[in-house]
Amino acid sequence: MRVLLLGAGGYLGRFVADRLLADPAVQLTALGRGDDADVRFDLSTGSPGALTRFLDAVHPGVVINCAGAIRGTASELARHNTVATATLCESLRRSGCRARLVQIGCAAEYGPSQHGSSIAEDAVARPGGPYGVSKLAATELVLGSGLDAIVLRVFSPTGPGTPAGSPLGRLADSLRRALQHGDGELRLGGLNVQRDFVDVRDVARAVHAATLSAAQGVVNIGTGHAVRLREAANALARISGFTGTLHEVEGMPGPRHSPEAGGHPAPVPQVSAYPDGCGAWQQADVRTARDRLGWRARISLEESLADIWMEAACRL
Repeated sequence: MRVLLLGAGGYLGRFVADRLLADPAVQLTALGRGDDADVRFDLSTGSPGALTRFLDAVHPGVVINCAGAIRGTASELARHNTVATATLCESLRRSGCRARLVQIGCAAEYGPSQHGSSIAEDAVARPGGPYGVSKLAATELVLGSGLDAIVLRVFSPTGPGTPAGSPLGRLADSLRRALQHGDGELRLGGLNVQRDFVDVRDVARAVHAATLSAAQGVVNIGTGHAVRLREAANALARISGFTGTLHEVEGMPGPRHSPEAGGHPAPVPQVSAYPDGCGAWQQADVRTARDRLGWRARISLEESLADIWMEAACRL
């Protein structure tokens, strides 16, 4: 099976590539902006005609789109997430390869949900920020394209390679610095948020399953269990060996003034609420993934956190 992977150099894309390369039945080609791509192409600025010619030359059976951006201005997010997906869909429509499209969506497309609820795929999507809006627009383009396509709405990916800018990534870095400098207290904010954390390696398994499935439409990829960020922080502190105090503060505190530093502001390690516009609660209904892909999450949050810490500790 010839598979074309877009965004192989990104957080999710790297693990998807590893998963596919482990399958001897897959012939993988990586297309992207980085030097490590097999073919250089910027989906956000490239023309549909150029991509169509490439598709006709390579003739993949499956195209996986892991490309995109999670941060930036509204226009930047629209260009990298929405316009790029429009280019891909148009190229696939023009091409004679008739490839199946596996699009990586995200739970931010749903927006806020009721506390205690599990979000099913038929929930009305009301994204609460520009990132979710740009990803929802991409999903609508895929679903309306007439292509053989599936959109995997990934909830909160975690595990090895977790970006340093994410709440768990920042917490791991704060714990590393606290251990390095002998600090006995970390001041943290935003720990009341609850998210459905799913390991990035399980996400890669779901993508692999989607390439082999005939399922179409939207499929949630999560664990089906929301975890309070406070609980994840406590577990990560325990795994790291930090014996100090995690002091939770209301909201997002400003700089702390240290008398020892002559009253100058000192940085306060803190974890912010998820900037995804989804409010305080998000939990996936994962029955569709189980029934249509034969997939369910296998890796525990404890194992994901241990791998996050292992990478952070290497920077000590």
